[in-house]
Order: sequence, then structure tokens, then C-alpha cells
Amino acid sequence: MNRMLYLLVVLIWGTTWIAIKLQLGTVPIPLSIAYRFGLAALVLFVILAVSGKLAPPRGKAALLVMAQGVCLFCVNFLCFYHASRYIPSGLVAVVFSTAPLWNALNGRVFLKRTIAPRVLLGAMTGFAGIVALFSPEWHLAGAPLATGLALALGGTLCFSAGNMLSGALQARGWQPLATNAWAMLAGTMLLVGGVALTGTPITMDWSPSYLGALVYLAIPGSVIGFTAYLMLVGRMGAERAAYCTVLFPVVSLTISTWLEGYHWTPVAFAGLVLVMMGNVLVFRSPRTAVVLARQP
Repeated sequence: MNRMLYLLVVLIWGTTWIAIKLQLGTVPIPLSIAYRFGLAALVLFVILAVSGKLAPPRGKAALLVMAQGVCLFCVNFLCFYHASRYIPSGLVAVVFSTAPLWNALNGRVFLKRTIAPRVLLGAMTGFAGIVALFSPEWHLAGAPLATGLALALGGTLCFSAGNMLSGALQARGWQPLATNAWAMLAGTMLLVGGVALTGTPITMDWSPSYLGALVYLAIPGSVIGFTAYLMLVGRMGAERAAYCTVLFPVVSLTISTWLEGYHWTPVAFAGLVLVMMGNVLVFRSPRTAVVLARQP
């Protein structure tokens, strides 16, 4: 079961980055994200209603769901979409692949879990890889590249926080299918509220490329992808579940090379290898994996 979930997440999320790129254009970014998660929430609510599991969270669970909506279905995607304006989508995926490192660090800060030396080594290796991967283009893009990198890192941090929240909800007996529906609704409402407060015009792009990207991001990318991933979080823990992001750059940079003209250099390739090595180091220790699996 875990292998099937991993495969789904890698194949779906490894390809959503280019779909995000296709949504950049005439429609304001907050509105594009609202369309995506509004449609995804609608699909999830229909599934829950048909299956007789449509029950709103209450008490502390409701607060956790709202916080998850802010982190996973609002702020992080604002960061990712804006980052894709400055850097190739494949590079955004590379930064996102550092999620296991942030999950391990957040597990130490918020859950008091011990960080093994191997994890620290993996973190340093991964960050060295990001520096190497971006260095060939730094002198060409300057400030825009730095802005894109900062936004991608900010989005990854929000994603990691959402992982912690989902783990807490699942520990309380709430399943991802239900929490995702309400969290996506919360994220959508926050985005729509921001659009209304800022006076952003309500527009729609009816081109086949935009609509195709919207449907792909909403159904496979959000309904299937987030449900499969957060199921892994509940089954394996946030740190180990995020290990599947190691494979995202391979898929995303391959697509970016074909469609966005990303040019590989020896230094960039070495950087990709270092990023992947850093993530592998985090979970290659059997002892660490057992300890993480036993955490409540």
C-alpha cells in the first residue's frame, strides 16, 4: 500500500509544477489558487456526502483544520506560484524536495524528537546542493533568482508546518479525505477574502491550456495527490512520508528541460545529486526509521 501511495505522489506532484507554470498569466495568482482548491474541495465534499462521512470538525480539531488550510492550501501555494514567476518550475521542485529536512527540524522543535547526526549531515548536504544547483544562473538572474529561491523556501516551510498539523489531526482520528475537504475550503475562503479586500478583479482564462492545468491541479494534483500524501504522513510519520519528494526533481527538471528550456551544467547536475543525497541521508539509517515510526 505504501509503495502505491508513494508512486502516486511522485508521478502526480512531480508533474504539477509545470501545470502551475501554465496558470501564470491573465488570472491573478490568488484567484488561480482559489479556483484550484475550490474545485478540489467541491469534489471532496461530494465524495464525503455520497459515502456518508460529511461531518464538520469541532473544537480543537476545527482550529487545526483551519491552520492546515492556511499552511497547505493558501500561503505555501502563494509562495510557490510567485516563485514560478522568477525561476523554472523544476528548480521550485528541487527546493520543495528539501521538505524532509524541514520536517525533521520541525519534529525536533515542536515534537521534541531527537535529530540524529545523519539528519544534520543530510541537511548540510542538501543546502550545499541547492547552492550548487542555482549558482550557474545566479549571475544571470541576480535579484529575481534570489526572490524565487526565497519564495520557494517559504512555501516549503509552510508545507512542512501543514504536515505537522495533519499528523496531529490523524492522531485524533481524523482522516485526510475529510480534513482536506474542510482545509481546502478554509484556504479558498481566505484567498477569496484577500481578493475582495484588495479589489483584485475577478477574471477567468478560458484557454484550453489554463483550464486543462486547472483541472489537473484540482483533481489529480489536489484531491488524489494530497490525500495519498497525507495518508503516508499518518501511516509513516511526516519525516518519512516526505522522503518521496526526493524523486520530484528528477521528474520536474526533466519536464522543465523539454518545455522551459532549462539548461544543465556540470555544476547544476552535481547540485541535484547533492540535494538527493542529502534527503537520502536523512532516512537511510534503520535505527532512525524505527525511532520515528514509534513516535506517537
